[in-house]
Amino acid sequence: MNYEAVIGLEIHVQLNSATKLFCDCRNRPGDQPNQNTCPICLWFPGALPKLSQEALEKATLACLALNCTVQPESAFDQKVYYYPDLPKGFQLSQHHRPLAKNGWLDILGEDKTVKRLRIHHIHMEEDVARLVHETEGRTPISLVDFNRAGTPLIEIVTEPDMRTPYDAMEFVRSLRAQLRYTGSSDCSMEQGTLRVDANISLRPRGTDALNTKVEVKNMNSIRNVADAIAYEIKRQTECLDRGEPIVLHTRLWDSEKNVTTAMRGKFFGPCIPDPSVPKIVVTDAWLQEILGRLPEMPSQKAARFLNEYGLTPDEASNMIQEQDMSDFFEAVANENLPPRKVASWMATHLIPFLKDNNQTIKDTPLTPKRFASLLFMLETDVINANAAKEVLTKLLSSDQSPEEIVEKGRFRQVSDNAELEALIDRILADHLSDVEDFRNGNAKVMGFFMGLAMKASQGTANPKLLKEILTKRLS
Repeated sequence: MNYEAVIGLEIHVQLNSATKLFCDCRNRPGDQPNQNTCPICLWFPGALPKLSQEALEKATLACLALNCTVQPESAFDQKVYYYPDLPKGFQLSQHHRPLAKNGWLDILGEDKTVKRLRIHHIHMEEDVARLVHETEGRTPISLVDFNRAGTPLIEIVTEPDMRTPYDAMEFVRSLRAQLRYTGSSDCSMEQGTLRVDANISLRPRGTDALNTKVEVKNMNSIRNVADAIAYEIKRQTECLDRGEPIVLHTRLWDSEKNVTTAMRGKFFGPCIPDPSVPKIVVTDAWLQEILGRLPEMPSQKAARFLNEYGLTPDEASNMIQEQDMSDFFEAVANENLPPRKVASWMATHLIPFLKDNNQTIKDTPLTPKRFASLLFMLETDVINANAAKEVLTKLLSSDQSPEEIVEKGRFRQVSDNAELEALIDRILADHLSDVEDFRNGNAKVMGFFMGLAMKASQGTANPKLLKEILTKRLS
């Protein structure tokens, strides 16, 4: 049977407020274990929670950035379940009355058409503690670190609008960019400040049924989200083809083996209204004040980059993924450089370097003016493209000016006709049989001579002028 996948996501985002959600403990889960705790987040008898204004503001910013309608009133519930990482036996979460509803994000589908994916609701909740399992050199034990207990989260629950792993991957990518622009979270899947759970079910293609779903957890990269969903679609297809029923349960993604494995049955605990946290009442004036804090969002910025700078849709998309990089692009492009050349060099050289070295642009000494100076020297034939790549690498780890690096490293391009003609004449004289080969129709020999000439000039020859002289000599 030909099946269609039905995919929805549940995404937890840790807000970067200074304190936890209901107390004044520092919101720094990575500190020494159990350093950031108090009677409230440890839930001692008599301790009363007090909602963080900053966390509420950051949560509201996130909701607005995802095109949600913030509710006039929302409230916290006690989500009851028992586990070692939950000190009070329940989690404060907005189960019945969430902060916001009815959002959406647009993605570019695999067929390059815009696809709107809906968000059912966004609610606030507190995070649980972290279990640390120690197994080496002793009897296995589990320890509890309560630094994370009570840190502020929002949970984003989508509608089951996604049909492919690509849809899910692009949704997470777009959502991460939107939320990073608001400054509400750094949204790092590697650090656990963005956690994605996927719900996957299958149905016969052409039907509208919502069948039994399976939840998949433990995906710590956007690529893992796509791979885990793809595997689960394949696994469920094989089960249905064998006549086996799909059972509601939770599975874990094993990124080393590229498989999902059964974790536990799905458990739904009771949720009852919490009497200790007052309901949240949002006024129009307060909401307008928060709305005024929203920066220009990625989709708005991409449209502007198309109009103002003449970028292609793909180039604009590359430039707006991170706010600091989009600001960097604009600053460089406004130094009277061709915007598309700036975007090309950032996309093919600068951004990959930062990614490979796990850095942001702020982690390096590179400034827009220094990068612009480098591109200006390339644009005016002071250096060639190969030299520019080497100079860029040095700029990313040095405070030297591009001009100093070019002079000290002898990267300045050779554009003297007489010097290049003499170099080419020597090469051709040493390879007469290859010259004859070229004249007999083997055009590939031109690349061979270009390589020899660039090597002989130690990479400093002007490639455009070199090719002109070579073409003239060979013909």
